[in-house]
Amino acid sequence: MTTARPTAVIILAAGEGTRMKSATPKVLHRIGGRTLLGHALAAARGSNAESVVVVVRHDRDRVAAHATEVDPAAIIADQDEVKGTGRAAECGLLVLPAGVSGTVLITSGDTPLLTAETIAALFDAHTTAASAVTVLTARVPDPSGYGRILRDEDDSVLGIVEHKDATDEQRAITEINSGIWAFDAAVLRAALEEVGTDNSQGEKYLTDVLAIARDGGHRVGAHLIDDLWQTEGVNDRVQLATLGRELNRRNNERWMREGVTIVDPATTWIDADVTIGRDATILPGTQLLGATSIGPDARIGPDTTLTDTEVGEGAEVKRTEANLAQIGAQATVGPYSYLRPGTVLGVKGKIGGFVETKNATIGDGAKVPHLTYAGDATIGEGANIGAGTIFANYDGVAKHHTTIGKHSFVGSDTVLIAPVDVADGAYVAAGSALTGDVEPGQIAVARGRQKNVDGWVARARAGTPTAEAAQAATDAGTRHTESPVDPTDTEQKA
Repeated sequence: MTTARPTAVIILAAGEGTRMKSATPKVLHRIGGRTLLGHALAAARGSNAESVVVVVRHDRDRVAAHATEVDPAAIIADQDEVKGTGRAAECGLLVLPAGVSGTVLITSGDTPLLTAETIAALFDAHTTAASAVTVLTARVPDPSGYGRILRDEDDSVLGIVEHKDATDEQRAITEINSGIWAFDAAVLRAALEEVGTDNSQGEKYLTDVLAIARDGGHRVGAHLIDDLWQTEGVNDRVQLATLGRELNRRNNERWMREGVTIVDPATTWIDADVTIGRDATILPGTQLLGATSIGPDARIGPDTTLTDTEVGEGAEVKRTEANLAQIGAQATVGPYSYLRPGTVLGVKGKIGGFVETKNATIGDGAKVPHLTYAGDATIGEGANIGAGTIFANYDGVAKHHTTIGKHSFVGSDTVLIAPVDVADGAYVAAGSALTGDVEPGQIAVARGRQKNVDGWVARARAGTPTAEAAQAATDAGTRHTESPVDPTDTEQKA
């Protein structure tokens, strides 16, 4: 097995991308949970290159900061005022050790579907053929706008002609230049010294290296790939969406082939860094974003968005939004639940309908079933939180914590005014506004005594249907009177 590997991958990310019409540099736009540059960095690093270089210029500080955030080992190279891909590659070479040798690969920061495997295959083809220059190419149905690959009778590469400079015969060629290259480092360095800017754009073109190398007696080759999508770059928002859709299709297909059921791939979006266990089921309208992890046999959706969330084996999450949350094995969440950062739900725990949680640890088998806000809370194993409970964690200045002990019970419509501590095995009566701690085995009742005021309706609501109903019940000597129902009165029946 060969141990050879590329000396470097140089990613060209200096352009502004004016057609994006955005204050954000083109390479920082996102698809599949990563920036375009993030995808390029992942592919470059996956090729096992000794060094990865990112060439920057437009909005230099933002692009450089993002590159080092994604790949701290990446080397940043600054392109100067000289324009063109040739100058960008030259600036990339300058940050490598003097006299560097071996194979240097050039990729682009805006080709997000290019894979590490394709970069490695380009490297292998280049070194196997002992070429000085190898260009990655593809055949496209409509090559308009692309540089065409010119070959001679023995199929070797003669050069590249840009669309605007091509003859009618050359424009009929469907093999195009992807802008992705493998070079012998010494040949590239020497050729770039000869490349000038005497052209209509005043730029130093990387494509000029091919002809210089060939004229110098060096071998020039092409590595043709069938997967056109890997050569596609992003220049505007339409292309961004198109490549995003294709990337998502590939992500979905990959997971289905790994044993995941995706009921409706057209409405399911899965980011590149998501992981999913075998026999999980993803229902329509689901988005799995960021570094979300789904365990085996879990059931996610429909209409669910999980961001950087961990879901355990056999859990069920439906019609839920969760961010930076942990959901334990065999737990259930939803429908219409909102799990904010810091939510941890234990094994077989439950977060039910219209429940919002934040910075809350909910123990194994504990239940928060209905209409509850639980913020800054610890809820012990097996505890039950009644419907409509509010963990009042904010006093207008600071947040405070509430603890509910193991197998304790909080009645419906309770307000827990933090900080409070309900011990293990305690009860809080429904409708309480709790401001103090509860000891083990106690029941806390924190509500006003009921007071019924006779005659209030007759005095305060005279002439209303309520007053009439009250009077009728009083006259009949009963608590409730029956109203005659007209079977032809559809409005009353409804």
